[in-house]
Amino acid sequence: MSKVPMEVVTDIFHRLPVKTLLRFRSLSKPYCSLIDDPGFTNAHLDRSIKTRSNLNIILKGLHLYSVEFDALDNAVPIDYPLSSGAGTEAFGSCNGILAFRLTDKNLALYNPSTRQFRRLPVSEIDPPPGDSCKSGYIFYGFGQDVKTNDYKVVRMVQFNKSDDEDDEGIFYDYEVKVYSLKNDSWRKIIKLPPYLRFMFQFFYHLLHRRGYGVLAGGVLHWVMPPRIELGPRNGIVGFDLGKEEFIEVPQPECADKNYLLDVAALEGRLCAVCNYDQEKIDVWTMKEYGVKQSWTKLISIQRTRTITTLTFLKPLAYSKQLDKVLVEINSQKFAWYDLQKKKMRSVKIGGSPGTFGAEVYIGSLIQIEDPKRLEIEKQHEQDELKNRNRKKRDDFLSKGFKLVL
Repeated sequence: MSKVPMEVVTDIFHRLPVKTLLRFRSLSKPYCSLIDDPGFTNAHLDRSIKTRSNLNIILKGLHLYSVEFDALDNAVPIDYPLSSGAGTEAFGSCNGILAFRLTDKNLALYNPSTRQFRRLPVSEIDPPPGDSCKSGYIFYGFGQDVKTNDYKVVRMVQFNKSDDEDDEGIFYDYEVKVYSLKNDSWRKIIKLPPYLRFMFQFFYHLLHRRGYGVLAGGVLHWVMPPRIELGPRNGIVGFDLGKEEFIEVPQPECADKNYLLDVAALEGRLCAVCNYDQEKIDVWTMKEYGVKQSWTKLISIQRTRTITTLTFLKPLAYSKQLDKVLVEINSQKFAWYDLQKKKMRSVKIGGSPGTFGAEVYIGSLIQIEDPKRLEIEKQHEQDELKNRNRKKRDDFLSKGFKLVL
């Protein structure tokens, strides 16, 4: 390998799986420097995205499991730093980084490929001044600001009355904070749209668990369920991670207006999932972000003998040939949907939990370690080495030997 030009080695390395590259870091210092270089890391990630390589499906239940997308055979438990804590939830995935929630004050980022872990600083929830209220439902989101190459966590806290039962259901303006990985700090968003106070709906969000933002086009998305105050239509609320402001996203014009709306992402494009009374589900994809006319119907599924109810459906990923879409159905099973034949074929994955939430994540070398913490740990190791050497010298002298310089 020493005779192979470095540009050839680089090209070969771009095509290798993440696990192999991590082993190759120990081959030599030049290879280690190459693999750790941010330019190589980003290029490897870009190629994985374009070729649909290094894809995995994460299954979220009481525990987390990983399934290799190319095989779709067995679910393997993920060993992660917060796995011992009951109730740990993964609320987002972006470029191989998972966002975890243990409690509302205990959030973290984790790269399963590199096993790098980073706990976010605690940011207190501050109720509106002068009102007797408490924090209620909390929305989360995680994604990348592509312009600055920064990774951000969004937390939206809804407040309501704490003591007066007569005022139950009256919501106050949300508190919205954004965490920046580059700055390792939280920032409060001051300018909030008035419609946020109507965003939470008990049945819709608690039973269907739609509190986690869906990332597409550099924007996190949540659904605004129908409310008397805003009209009978569903709505899609977006938070632009670059501008750090809320936007309203147009939704497709469905023939039947009576449906329950959900959002998903398919290869970076926003999807609208329209559920017609659990009898039929249509999946639309927005081909050009923000353009209402670009909504295109991708999938249409009717209730069948094998699928007696259609409570939930989520598109996950295209096949390598782009002729099929892997979908999650009713949080219990997977199926390939053939885009040409308009038919489904079940996929059985061994070791998967009975019920789960599924999400795609891509293996990557993206670094999330805190440079300050690494510097402190390195200095601590150097201090320990000095102390050990000093102790050895003192022990040597205490035995009556003369130190010869």
